Amino acid sequence: MLCEECRRRPASVHITKIVNNMKTEMHLCQECAQTKGELTIGFEPSLTFENFLKGMLQPQTLSPGTAVGVRTQRCSNCGLAYGQFRESGRLGCSDCYDQFRGEILPLLRRIQGSVGHTGKTPGVSSAAASYRQQIEELREQQRKAIIEEKYEEAAKLRDRIRVLEKNLREAERQEGR
Repeated sequence: MLCEECRRRPASVHITKIVNNMKTEMHLCQECAQTKGELTIGFEPSLTFENFLKGMLQPQTLSPGTAVGVRTQRCSNCGLAYGQFRESGRLGCSDCYDQFRGEILPLLRRIQGSVGHTGKTPGVSSAAASYRQQIEELREQQRKAIIEEKYEEAAKLRDRIRVLEKNLREAERQEGR
């Protein structure tokens, strides 16, 4: 098969494009494919947090040209306008968090599901997870005590388990579960 572009060289590049459910196919030689720019793949270099925020901050539209939630207020400390924050994905100073609180809180809800900071640290489990682990260990000890007919020890373990279960319920309530 000859190149569909130059019709002189053999087609060695097969390109299939599907855009808006319309399929087009081309059979090109290496040179024509390079000239047309078909041998490069156009992806963004990487997804950065800044680009992610920009996408999340784009105003929702009711109809073409009608933006919702666009504010022209500026930060009283650094002068950053909310529109500039939407464009860059970066706040100018710590006061911007207070100035644009009404817009930032819904954004946080969309991104992480809540506006409360849970204070998680890598490698450190939550209080609820810690309670669950302790309860499991005590239940195993209680099971062994019962098998060995150490009923007083089993009763003490039962009481400790009840206290931990109460603490677990409180921790889960605080974590919003």
